[in-house]
Amino acid sequence: ESFLHLPAPKSVMVYSYNFCSSLRWSPVEVDRGSVLYTVHFKTGAFNQWDEMNCTRITQTECNFPQLLNKRRWTIILRVRAELGQMVSDWVETDPFVAERNTTLGPPKVNSVTVSSDSLLISVTPPFGSELGEHLQYHVSYWENSTSTTKKETKTSNTLFKIRNLKEMTLYCFKVQVEFMIDPDLQILGLQSVPECYRTTVS
Repeated sequence: ESFLHLPAPKSVMVYSYNFCSSLRWSPVEVDRGSVLYTVHFKTGAFNQWDEMNCTRITQTECNFPQLLNKRRWTIILRVRAELGQMVSDWVETDPFVAERNTTLGPPKVNSVTVSSDSLLISVTPPFGSELGEHLQYHVSYWENSTSTTKKETKTSNTLFKIRNLKEMTLYCFKVQVEFMIDPDLQILGLQSVPECYRTTVS
C-alpha cells in the first residue's frame, strides 16, 4: 500500500489580494519523476466537488477562474499530488469568502495639487468596485516637523482636499481604503507609502 501512496501537499493556503485569488501549496518532494497536482472546488451552496482549470499541473499554484471570483461565495478547495498510478490524500482548505478574507491593497495616488493652505489629492481605488459597494478613504496626514501629531480625515470621494494647512510647510500623508460590506463589517486595506509635499506661499 505505502509505495502506492504519495505524501500530500503541505502549506495549502488561499492567497487573495484585491479579490484576485489563488490556491498555493508547497511542492511534494520525490526521488524521481515529476509530481503533478489536481485541484477541485465546491461552493457553500452545492456539496459537490468540481474540477478547476488545474488538473495534473506541474505548478504549485492555481488561480481562481473568473467563475469563482465572486466576493460573497463560500468556496472550499482541495488539492492532491499525483505521480503515475500513485496519488496522495486530498488536502482541503478552510472555507474561503473573498469579501472577508482578501487583502486590500493601498489606493493609487494619481496627483497632488499644492496650494498655500491645502493639498488636493486624487486617488484610484485598488480594485474595481461592483454595483452597490461602498468605499471610504482614510487619510492620515502630519506636519513633517519635530512634533508628528497625525490628523485623520475620512471621505468617500476619489478627489479630496486636506485643508487648514500652514503655508511653506512640508506635509506628509498616507491613504488606505475601507470597504464597507455591511453596517457591521468593514475591511481596512493597506496604507499607501507616505508622500510629502510643501505648501506654497500665499
